[in-house]
Amino acid sequence: MPDSLRSIHVVAGVIRDARGRILLTRRTESRDMPGLWEFPGGKREPGESSEQALARELHEELGIDADVGDWLMEVPQRYPDKRLRLEVRWIGAWKGKPRGREGQALAWVAPEQLSRYSMPPADLPVVAALRQPDRYLVTPEPGDHGEWLDRLGVALEAGVQRVQLRLLGDDRARKERLLQQIHARYGRHRVQWLLNRDVELARAFDLGVHLGSEQLAQLESRPLPTHATVGASCHSLEELRHAQRLQCDFAVLGPVLHTATHPQAEPIGWAGFERLRESVSLPIYAIGGLGPEQLQNARRHGAQGIAAIRALWPATTAG
Repeated sequence: MPDSLRSIHVVAGVIRDARGRILLTRRTESRDMPGLWEFPGGKREPGESSEQALARELHEELGIDADVGDWLMEVPQRYPDKRLRLEVRWIGAWKGKPRGREGQALAWVAPEQLSRYSMPPADLPVVAALRQPDRYLVTPEPGDHGEWLDRLGVALEAGVQRVQLRLLGDDRARKERLLQQIHARYGRHRVQWLLNRDVELARAFDLGVHLGSEQLAQLESRPLPTHATVGASCHSLEELRHAQRLQCDFAVLGPVLHTATHPQAEPIGWAGFERLRESVSLPIYAIGGLGPEQLQNARRHGAQGIAAIRALWPATTAG
């Protein structure tokens, strides 16, 4: 990565109307990447705070006086001519009616429709952060099925909405029985279930699948239809780019920190995570020695959130 690339800090706002729709603006023909949609904002100038820069940009672009609110995430993104850091903030309130003062088109978009709009690479992880879970539970291998199912229920009640079921071994009948029990007990929960590595069984039960890095290299196309979630474990830029080519819904990257699960693995650290993050646009969970207390820090480095076994698996059952 050439050190000569200029670095730009951009601040963008998530503006929601009373119906929960989110405002997008379209890049004009005079700008790079013309015609793409983005979250409104602009470059932070020397001496400006992020709040000052975003308030100024929204007034210049949209004619509104905005109350810049809480921080959502930052996305490091490498382009051919620059390295961009996109800082995203919530807009708590504003005065005035948004209009395209620079000739740009505007669109109010329901959150579930955001993925239909073509966007620059840096904006795509923001869409994922708005729509997809920030925690990804990887279950331990089931021992006692009754206790394991109870603990899974505790995790779901705690708010986990995306789960990788690690049902290892070759006993298909055992796996099928457990999947049937999961469906019977927790089918009412709004959870994205992914089965570890077993594409055939995932297809049979209409589940998502989480691909191992060794599987990823052998695939030439997405293994499941678009309604089923596909994730992938990645450890290199080549693997991340291949996961993106396969149109995986997200990747898991690490280990970021030292972990008891893989004590011999050399952690990449947050700097290493960012170096890989900035070259792709798919959502990426950070994994390795991380828990919910690291969620905000993970988002500051461009992560969708954190993936974990121990930190997200309840130590005891409810009651």
